[in-house]
Amino acid sequence: MEINPEHLLEKIREAKNGSQSAFNYLLDRYWNDVYGFQLKKTRNEYESEDITIQTFSKAFNKLDTFNEKHSFTTWLIAISKNIHIDQIRKKKASIRSRTSMQDEERVYEIADETPGVEDKLIKEQNLEQLLADIKQLKPHYQQVINLRFFQEKSYKEIAGELDEPMNNIKVKLLRAKKLLAEIIETRNS
Repeated sequence: MEINPEHLLEKIREAKNGSQSAFNYLLDRYWNDVYGFQLKKTRNEYESEDITIQTFSKAFNKLDTFNEKHSFTTWLIAISKNIHIDQIRKKKASIRSRTSMQDEERVYEIADETPGVEDKLIKEQNLEQLLADIKQLKPHYQQVINLRFFQEKSYKEIAGELDEPMNNIKVKLLRAKKLLAEIIETRNS
């Protein structure tokens, strides 16, 4: 699907200013590109998904360094490729964010201004059906949904409990909500 370059730059600028909907747009628009690239390299669904999550969290963390004269897709793929190389070098050890806690908190104070389409769909479901839908997600997505919405933990608390950087948690949660909304929409249609 071809994207209007001006529209893309507008979304990137909105994301740089902390717009949650712009982050969602970029994640939704480019997820398959990055995931497909990694799937070809790793031939492992879980590893590809993990690297893709890390790619977006790193990209969102470093969005202010993106040069608008270059291709956003190429920039994302380069980040993804470097993460994969790092993982190979570290023998699949966990990659930690190198920013200080203060920087991490400052960069990721992204307000969730209004519930998104996914949030509305999720809340409209009765609990029993919602739990059945959640069980269709992969275990790591089930876990973040449970911690965030049922145990009402903050991103910081979830990051501490899962021993992952907070930016990974945010991307994982965005992806989990999107997949859950798709499951609900499919069932309702």
